[in-house]
Amino acid sequence: MNKPLDILVIDDDAVDRMTVKRHLTKTPLQAAITEVDTMLAAQQQLAAATFDCILLDFRLPDGDGIKFIKQLRFDGNRLPIIVLTGQGDEQTAVKLMKAGATDYLAKSLISPDGLHSLIRHAMNAYRAEQRAWAAQEQLRQTNFLLRKQNQELEAQRKQIEQQNLKLLEANRHKSEFLATMSHELRTPLNSIMGFSQILKSQTKGELNDYQLKMAGCIYSNGESLLNLVDDILDMSTIEANRLELTPHYFDLAALIEEVVSELSFVAEKKGLLIDTIVKLQNGEVYNDRQRLKQVLVNLISNAIKFTHKGKISIFANTVAKNGLEIIVQDMGVGIAEDQLQKIFQPFRQADQTIKRQYPGTGLGLAITHSLVTMMNGLITVNSQPNKGSTFRVQIPRQISQSQVEQNSELYSLDFA
Repeated sequence: MNKPLDILVIDDDAVDRMTVKRHLTKTPLQAAITEVDTMLAAQQQLAAATFDCILLDFRLPDGDGIKFIKQLRFDGNRLPIIVLTGQGDEQTAVKLMKAGATDYLAKSLISPDGLHSLIRHAMNAYRAEQRAWAAQEQLRQTNFLLRKQNQELEAQRKQIEQQNLKLLEANRHKSEFLATMSHELRTPLNSIMGFSQILKSQTKGELNDYQLKMAGCIYSNGESLLNLVDDILDMSTIEANRLELTPHYFDLAALIEEVVSELSFVAEKKGLLIDTIVKLQNGEVYNDRQRLKQVLVNLISNAIKFTHKGKISIFANTVAKNGLEIIVQDMGVGIAEDQLQKIFQPFRQADQTIKRQYPGTGLGLAITHSLVTMMNGLITVNSQPNKGSTFRVQIPRQISQSQVEQNSELYSLDFA
């Protein structure tokens, strides 16, 4: 042992103390010995100094060893205590061990080797206990911190849960408000467009060229505004989970031809060609025709809007027994890679600046994505800036009524 041991010897017999001290000097131990002859003196020494081990005589003039040991242990003192007993006091020593003594030795059997062995084993056990106590204390502190962190996390979870409930409630109110306002806006817009059409028809009187142009502007802007209102109405209806599909049988090839025919005039004004290639083994589809038309109109209108020259290609193929694929490909401005993951989110446009070149709410693709998802379909996009974009829509040929009901109940739009 490198560090000298501070040993407290408690014995009222000076001869016994001298014997213990003499034997200790003959051991390999380096020990500094402090002698006391009463329990009171021992308590004073323990309060004033630090010791490594105690050698205790059981019989003291001011008390017995059992009471002394119990008091020490009660006070939290865990120093190794070796009890020195008289001959025939082994039973008493056992009682002392139960009270908290580390070991015992009969005075008649004291020897340098015996003392050395007892003290060495007592110190080893004490140090092992100290390490165990330190580990337990650290574990206790860790458990306390973990419990505190868990309580904080639980409080944060409850706070987040409450905030989410408030957000959901606010979102519901917002959707209801948008739906109501959209309906309220449609009525005066339809009136404005109707009156502008009457002016353009000149049935109530002739107009000069400037007046005709202004009437046309009124109608055109009213139509644009009505389209925006329709987009907001669709979005709020989808978001509020109030949109229901109404499936029936129709011919997909005829639907594509109908949409292309309606939009061909817009494409021709820009000098664009719409190329349609339909390769369907069976064009009959059981789905919501009006909503699928809305998907096609959104995709083809976008292709025309963002393409300045070249052509728009539309493909329709059979990809599985119950699967159809519609592809809308343009030669337009394309989409940057960092924007591809955002274009299906509501109110998202590749150009978000106030001076953007292409107007709109940014709801068309979000609505398209929502409708395709409700149809149990999938929409993907590939695009490169200045090289064009390809939108691919895959839908089942026939959507079941159970799927329609399930989607109507469970579908919600993700604003993340």
